[in-house]
Amino acid sequence: MYYDYVVIMSSAKRAAVTEAPTTLGPQAKGEHVFGVAHVFASFNDTFIHITDLSGRETLVRVTGGMKVKADRDESSPYAAMMAAQDAAARAKELGITAVHVKLRATGGTRSKTPGPGAQSALRSLARSGLKIGRIEDVTPIPTDSTRRKCGRRGRRL
Repeated sequence: MYYDYVVIMSSAKRAAVTEAPTTLGPQAKGEHVFGVAHVFASFNDTFIHITDLSGRETLVRVTGGMKVKADRDESSPYAAMMAAQDAAARAKELGITAVHVKLRATGGTRSKTPGPGAQSALRSLARSGLKIGRIEDVTPIPTDSTRRKCGRRGRRL
């Protein structure tokens, strides 16, 4: 069944359908607009992921691998510094003026110490003009974990 007529709306209804202007970034306006910088520093790569305070909406996500060509340099302090500078610049464009930092290593049954890029990423975030609120270590540490790989006698080289 096909209909061959057109519905004509009155001008009053047409005027009522207007789009609200969309704004990216935080809604709050105050002295400092906070975000959360999730820094994941493993021994293979460094991720800088800036979200809003709830952690649900991603504002910026940059990795060390996006900044260098060689695979071996992804976790280097230089790559982490470049990634943090880029993330901070983008966050400032979106209106973030301060961040709480959540630093994370691989954790679990693997290494619980942050990789080489953690310190330089943190320093770079601070020097880029973002205020640092709280620094928290959120590495997952098992209370009683599954068996680690490598067997009873460990990895033999």
